Amino acid sequence: MKVKIVNKSPYPCPAYATEQSAGVDLKALLTEPVVLQPLERTLVPTGLYIALPKGYEAQVRPRSGLAAKHGITVLNSPGTIDADYRGEIRVILVNLSQQPFEIVPGERIAQMVIARHEQVQWEEVDQLDDTQRGAGGFGSTGK
Repeated sequence: MKVKIVNKSPYPCPAYATEQSAGVDLKALLTEPVVLQPLERTLVPTGLYIALPKGYEAQVRPRSGLAAKHGITVLNSPGTIDADYRGEIRVILVNLSQQPFEIVPGERIAQMVIARHEQVQWEEVDQLDDTQRGAGGFGSTGK
């Protein structure tokens, strides 16, 4: 699938790291480092603009290394970029650790996955069909 992209950053367009990668890394478009204090959040620009085909979305997700090593995650994970959005892709990062974290220009801050989706038409009914699980919620199918 081809997707149109405008890249206003000095970095190459996002690329898949391996043949079977699901996501591409997004890089911070900063002129100088930004320090993210514990429990602080910030909106990080990428300089990227995309035009997705109808029926697709881009999901912005945390990078596992930043999350595991530094407690840095995407606050609205996954963030959704709709097919009709034409603005800059920006990432809401939050520092969930006890230590300040410095985001440097060009740092890989998140990953983006392109996914197909459907829109539903709601059919209002008075009740739903029964299933084995029923209304069992959090923790109802195991520990």
